[in-house]
Amino acid sequence: MRVFVVDNGGQWTHREWRVLRDLGANVEIVPNNSPIRSFSSVDAVVLSGGAPSIFYEKDKLGLQDRYFDELDMPILAICVGAQLMAEHFSGKAGPAKVPEYGKTEMEIHTNDEIFEGIPDRIIVWESHNDEIKDPGILIPLAKSRNCKYQAVKHPNKPIYGVQFHPEVKHTEFGEKIFQNFLDLAKK
Repeated sequence: MRVFVVDNGGQWTHREWRVLRDLGANVEIVPNNSPIRSFSSVDAVVLSGGAPSIFYEKDKLGLQDRYFDELDMPILAICVGAQLMAEHFSGKAGPAKVPEYGKTEMEIHTNDEIFEGIPDRIIVWESHNDEIKDPGILIPLAKSRNCKYQAVKHPNKPIYGVQFHPEVKHTEFGEKIFQNFLDLAKK
């Protein structure tokens, strides 16, 4: 299983790499402007969280819009990646009413493969000023008290977005979420 972690300059990009590596994937961190042709031998892609704002620094998010359209493989978009995903698929991202940092309880309200074997309520770790405001064509999967769209998925492709950080050790079932994602890539 070969996975690219697309680097958006996030503080936990290497943690995403480590969790995937520890789960047995052959993982490489690549820049977010990597050409589509470089993904030809990859089974799945993780779009890391990152420092760039979806509004003020979108140019720092590289070619990721193209990845959503042109890659035929599972994609997991984390934090700013999920916000970009919403914007790309006719939704909206915007400043959070309540920026979230640290732990929050998340409710999984829609069953899906990405949350297979995970309880309906878990503690997740947050670090965001912006969030998905309107999912557009994306299907909402989970929410928290302050964030209506903690997790979303594309209706026809194995593309997922999560506002929280599954790679952070204190996120309950974070490794299980990554394992479920890897299992999607094996299908």
